[in-house]
Amino acid sequence: MTTLVNVEAEPRATVIESDEQAIAVAYELAAQFVREDSERDRQKRLPIEEVKKFSQSGLWGITVPREYGGAFVSNVTLAEVVKIISEADPSLGQIPQNHLYMVEAIRLDGTEAQKRFFFDLVLQGQRFGNAFSEIGTKSVTDVRTRLERSGDEYVLNGRKFYSAGALLAHWIPVIASNDDGKTVIAFVERGAERLTLLDDWTSFGQRTTASGTTILENVKVKPEHVISHYLAFERATPMGAVAQIIQAAVDVGIAKAAVRDTIYFVRNHTRPWVDSNLEYGYEDPLSIYNLGQVQIQVHAAEALLRRAGEFIDRANESDLVEAKVVEASIAVAEAKALATEASLLATNKLFELAGTKSTLQEYNYDRHWRNARAHTLHDPVRWKYYAVGNYFLNGVNPPRHPWL
Repeated sequence: MTTLVNVEAEPRATVIESDEQAIAVAYELAAQFVREDSERDRQKRLPIEEVKKFSQSGLWGITVPREYGGAFVSNVTLAEVVKIISEADPSLGQIPQNHLYMVEAIRLDGTEAQKRFFFDLVLQGQRFGNAFSEIGTKSVTDVRTRLERSGDEYVLNGRKFYSAGALLAHWIPVIASNDDGKTVIAFVERGAERLTLLDDWTSFGQRTTASGTTILENVKVKPEHVISHYLAFERATPMGAVAQIIQAAVDVGIAKAAVRDTIYFVRNHTRPWVDSNLEYGYEDPLSIYNLGQVQIQVHAAEALLRRAGEFIDRANESDLVEAKVVEASIAVAEAKALATEASLLATNKLFELAGTKSTLQEYNYDRHWRNARAHTLHDPVRWKYYAVGNYFLNGVNPPRHPWL
């Protein structure tokens, strides 16, 4: 099924001016988004109005540089905003991930004209989706989608999957290989001829991320809408670190939501085990111990997330000195590794501590585990541990790509 959301009547977005305002707005939206989070998941209902409200709030423009009218908030704040929204609804937390990745790509390698054009669109409230990943290839870096010259323009051909946010976007940035075999980003405007978006996402988790298939058949692209993305990885940049800290923030948000619901259920519904001779389930010393273990893990993940943001900020402040960029990538890898472990632990322990009743469909608590299990598969966490260990033990810098 092809789904295009009507965006004709969307008003211009608010422009957020500070880190403090960004966090305040995130909390305000999260309080609204959490109300129907479970029902959206249960019904697999795309968060159309929520995404509009999200982008119109100005939060999708907080990383636009100040010289182009944005707040250019710290990466600590960026991660905090994503975490706050993801605790309310991790699908809504994930949807702008690639939009924010594109803002960073434009900042690093866009021409001056491209920066003026696309940053203005972002501040207006326009959304970038994504058509990055392909299935059936040898590896994630094997890009079969091609951008080829055709007179004064380009034509784009390919098929993409995992296109999170594309169904609700104004522009679809497409990762493609150019005539020289190098990776570029081609921005395709919604409604372009021979662009097809399919709402065919069937994962058991992150059900409402507006993901699915993107098909491109001789889609025309203007030269000014093409960014040489390969440049971001030919030198030391925080491109991969920014992508990964957003992913880690989503996972921490999922973990916090699971802890929230665990505490609520144990306090209000869970019976004490017969051998404990206690009056209430929340008095059980073994449950208290386990909940403490989960909470410590989640707090540690939050601390590493903040630390990772600080490292990215320091790398930017250093004018991208390679050693600082490498330190940022490693710090983000540490945060992503622990965020993965914490989200899986918290979402699993929910049922162990809450008990059998918590598995009933009326609570839909399984969405937390489904979301954690699906989202943490974006890239293998085992390779985060390898990169961290190899860096500290052998002094080997991590590879330059979007997954580290």
